[in-house]
Amino acid sequence: MRFLFALALTFGMTLFAQDGPAQEGPGSQSTETVAKPKAKDSSTPPDSTKAPIPSQYKKENQPAPEATFKSEATTVTVDVAVLDNKGHFIPRIPPGNFRVLEDGVPQQIAGVSMGEAPMTVCLLIEFSNLFQQFWSDGWYQTLMAAYGFVQTLKPEDYVAVIAYDLKPEILSDFSTNRQKTYDALQRLRIAGFSESNLYDALVDAESRMENIEGRKAIVLISSGVDTFSKLTFDKARKSIQSSAVPIYAIGMLQALREYMDAAGMLGNIAQLDFLQADNQMNVFAHETGGQAFFPRFYGEFPSIFNAISAALRNQYTITYHPSNQTRDGAFRKIKVQLVNPATGEPLRVVDGKGHSIKYQIVAKAGYKAPKEVE
Repeated sequence: MRFLFALALTFGMTLFAQDGPAQEGPGSQSTETVAKPKAKDSSTPPDSTKAPIPSQYKKENQPAPEATFKSEATTVTVDVAVLDNKGHFIPRIPPGNFRVLEDGVPQQIAGVSMGEAPMTVCLLIEFSNLFQQFWSDGWYQTLMAAYGFVQTLKPEDYVAVIAYDLKPEILSDFSTNRQKTYDALQRLRIAGFSESNLYDALVDAESRMENIEGRKAIVLISSGVDTFSKLTFDKARKSIQSSAVPIYAIGMLQALREYMDAAGMLGNIAQLDFLQADNQMNVFAHETGGQAFFPRFYGEFPSIFNAISAALRNQYTITYHPSNQTRDGAFRKIKVQLVNPATGEPLRVVDGKGHSIKYQIVAKAGYKAPKEVE
C-alpha cells in the first residue's frame, strides 16, 4: 500500500486535479527550510515576506467574517456549531433557544441565522526532521492526512498550504485550483530542519487570515510539539484568541506513541512532552471555536474530515450588541448556551424517537474589545 501511495505522490495526484479559477501564489516564499524551493522571482520586492497571503478571494453575497472588530465596532458576530455525540451537526434549533453570555452577563441577541457556505481553509502542516523523516511513519501519516483532507473539499472551497519547521513557508496561495494544491503537497519530501516551531507558525497563519472574508479556518496537522519558537505558549495563546480564526487540530503519531510507551521506549520526559503537546492542541482549538482530533488509525481520517466540513459549512451565526461598550482593548469571554426560554434551564434535545441527545456547542472563547481612538 505504501508503494502505491508513493507512486501516486510521484505522479502528482493528477487524477484528482480539478479545474477552477486560478490565483497566483506569493512571489517569494517566507523561508526555504521546508522543501526544495521554487525558482525565485527577481521582480519580487525584498519585503514581500512580511505581506499577508495575497489572495484575491472576495466574493459578493458571502457571509460576514466570523468576527471583525474596528475601533467603531458595536456588533459582535459569533459562528456556532451544535454537534451531537457523533459529531453530526444538529439543524433547525429555534433562535429563541440560544443564549449568549459575555463575561457572565446575558446579552440581547439581535439575530440568529443558519446557512451553508464555501470554506476558506489554511492547511498548516508540520514538516520537519523531528517527526517527518523521509519514509518514516510520521512522514507517511502526515501526507495521508494532508492529501485526504484536500480530497474532501468542494470545487468552490479555497485552500492554501503552509508547511513549517524552523519557519513557516507558503507552498500555495488560496485557490480553488486543486492542481496547485497538489503541486504544493508534492514539495513535502525531504525536511530541512529538526525544529518544529508550532507557536510561531500558528500565529503567523492566523495573522495572514485575519482579514479574509467568509467562512474560514486553519486545519493544523501536527504533533503539537514546539521546540524553538520565539513566542511563548502564553503569548501565542493570547494572539490566537483575538484573531477570530477557528483552528481544527489533528494530532499525529498517537498510535506510535502508545506502542512506544507500552514497549518502554518513551522516558518520563518524552511522555510529558507529548501530553503537553496534546493539551496545547486542545487549548488552541477550543479557544478559537474549533475542535481537536487525535486519531490512532487511518480509518478515523474520513470521519474527522466530515466533522470539520460539517462544523464549518453548517453553522448558526449569532449577532449581538454587547452591553459592555467600554473601549479598553480587554479580552471578553463568550459562552453560548442552549436554554428553554420559558424556564431558563438547559435545553433538552431529542431525536426522532424522543430520546435525549447529548450535544456540544462549538464557539470561540471570546474576542478582544476595541480600543478608544486617541
